[in-house]
Amino acid sequence: MAKPGPHTIIQVALPVPLRRTFDYLPKPDTPINLLQPGTRVKVPFGKRQLIGIIHGVIPHSNYGDDNLKTITGLLDDEAALGPDLVELCRWAANYYHHPLGDVYAHALPTLLRNKDESWEEVTTRWKLTQKGRLIGLDQMGRAKRQIHALEVLREHPEGLHQPLLKGFDVEPATLKALLAKGLLDQHEDRPPRQHWRQDRILAESPLTLNEEQRYALQPIVDHEGFRTFLLEGVTGSGKTEVYLQAIHHCLQQGKQAMVLVPEIGLTPQTLHRFQNRFAVPVVSFHSHLTDRERLISWRKARNGEAAIVLGTRSALLCPMENLGMIIVDEEHDLSYKQQEGFRYNARDLAVIRAQKLGIPVVLGSATPTLETLQNARSGRYEHLTLSRRAGDAMPPQFRVLDIRQKALTHGMAPELLAEMESRLKAKQQVLVFINRRGYAPVLMCHDCGWFKECPHCDHRMTCHANPAHLHCHHCNHQLAIPRYCGNCKSTDLRPIGMGTERLEDNLTSLFPKFPVIRIDRDTTQRKQAMAKHLERIHSGEPCILVGTQMLAKGHHFPKVTLVAVCDIDAGLFAADFRATEHTAQLLMQVAGRAGRGVDQGMVFLQTHQPGHPLLQTLLSDGYGEFATELANERRLMGMPPFGYLALLRAESQDPRQASQFLNQVERWLQPMAQPFAVEVWGPAPALMPKKARRYRFQLMLRGEQRPALQQVLKQAVKKIEQDAGNRLKWSVDVDPVTLD
Repeated sequence: MAKPGPHTIIQVALPVPLRRTFDYLPKPDTPINLLQPGTRVKVPFGKRQLIGIIHGVIPHSNYGDDNLKTITGLLDDEAALGPDLVELCRWAANYYHHPLGDVYAHALPTLLRNKDESWEEVTTRWKLTQKGRLIGLDQMGRAKRQIHALEVLREHPEGLHQPLLKGFDVEPATLKALLAKGLLDQHEDRPPRQHWRQDRILAESPLTLNEEQRYALQPIVDHEGFRTFLLEGVTGSGKTEVYLQAIHHCLQQGKQAMVLVPEIGLTPQTLHRFQNRFAVPVVSFHSHLTDRERLISWRKARNGEAAIVLGTRSALLCPMENLGMIIVDEEHDLSYKQQEGFRYNARDLAVIRAQKLGIPVVLGSATPTLETLQNARSGRYEHLTLSRRAGDAMPPQFRVLDIRQKALTHGMAPELLAEMESRLKAKQQVLVFINRRGYAPVLMCHDCGWFKECPHCDHRMTCHANPAHLHCHHCNHQLAIPRYCGNCKSTDLRPIGMGTERLEDNLTSLFPKFPVIRIDRDTTQRKQAMAKHLERIHSGEPCILVGTQMLAKGHHFPKVTLVAVCDIDAGLFAADFRATEHTAQLLMQVAGRAGRGVDQGMVFLQTHQPGHPLLQTLLSDGYGEFATELANERRLMGMPPFGYLALLRAESQDPRQASQFLNQVERWLQPMAQPFAVEVWGPAPALMPKKARRYRFQLMLRGEQRPALQQVLKQAVKKIEQDAGNRLKWSVDVDPVTLD
């Protein structure tokens, strides 16, 4: 086997905030065929030992071959990341202007980023040496446990693996003692890879598709090669059944499928549905799994043992042996965009991955983003529509409640409370939506108006009742409930406003005969908590569901016939130019939980702005017409999807430092950007200027053409990296979905 020559230099990408690779020498005895891109290596880096990914092999280093350090060790016999994923990571690092080593790290489970264990499944087999076979047991003295271990292994000449030995009451300490005496050897066994391919794919028969579903499915299964499909279907129209039958066709070709969902809370119920439909291995991949569970799922996908991978945003970078289709459900959801560190959009990266593999990708939503709709309307994506609900389900009716000058009971209008009581008595379920968790948004002094702000953020602290405390949902800072006002020392402190906790208490007192089930981040933190809540809801008992947007996404509650949105006004006047779009999507999604069964649904919207144009267009003409009007406004402003944005962010504990830094950047960036017709706006404070003790400023870049914007960003990032040093934290956000 060929060894590295004198001119073999390894380029290694490391998980450090530097946009470059680092050159190392291989060990002299390393087989050169193992030095493949995507292979993990352990290397010295300053005083630390880091795990990196081989980016490439070159004949000479620009830093001089004699000045290079030698790698500590090669960690993989086979590259952990295959060629397709290596190429995707390189593309993502270039497009999002993020350090390559950190992008590679996102494609590895935590145990493979931080530990030098093999990514392959390795089991230790203990086998007697010749000395161990021949030694007389009387020579072992009084070591009864060692004698027992020798007796067991003499009955199994080929050796036994650790779990079996434990069954024979042989402990690891005993084995290590025999190993030290030269009586045992350790052998690493790698079990043969079990590909998922099997004769029986379906565990249950698929549902019969209606005409619209058949027309939507046919182009997906008929098309060969890369194509992006937008499956736009009203809530309850049966998009998931189209996904399932498209996946069945993919599996029949012997390929794997990947399905992305926006929320971890959706994963258990979707996983259950997939496991009921298919007789092939289905694995999940999301952050609520333990590190070991994520490694096992990652390995099964990498080896081809899993037929279907179902997961949240991070699953997109999971290696798969023979990927044949990608489905992105609820493609409009903001959670597909990572907001810290490597700020990639899993939806967009899914399209790129599918393009590079030459496979179809399906983007599904009842309320597609304007960018996706524009791609469909321009012919770049194939537009498939489902305009009516599956089965006999009718679309919900809307009723706007003008709550101006109206006496409310616990924040709810009399008409709404009467309708809730009527539905519950009819043994139906009611969903009450409020997008604020906690007991109240603010604890205020009734005498002087003082309220407690987070000491680390420019935001009020949320009041929680169980357990009682103040909580900043932006930096996670927590404080005990103060006894008196921080300004006038009054003890008359009152919770102002409504959160999910308070709403739960109020509804419990108003409807004592019916259970109230609260679903938000606080009630679903424990493992299986979400599954238990959903199981109770699906039992069909009349109840009231209270929750945040976790309840608005993808859930199928056949017994929910009434949806109440307590307060929609906050989303109508937000500063972010995308806020109107996001509010409309959220309203239509939460409304879509109503009337998915036999009984028609009703949606009550409480507002102080009944004449707002958003509500008028959205409720009278539907989301499609609303999106068209909003797109016309965006076109006039040159904003996405008719222009392209990027944000240069800087943050520091010293507000002057971050502001002055971006002012310097703006001065040299303006003349650099002008030839490319890229506008530079700012710098300005972020919508939340202070967060987690750091002051945040941002510079916005807008271009009519994506390549021009990318050229400016490339030059800007290179210069910023040289100028910024370690003085402050800065980042690049390409295609931002929020401006906070």
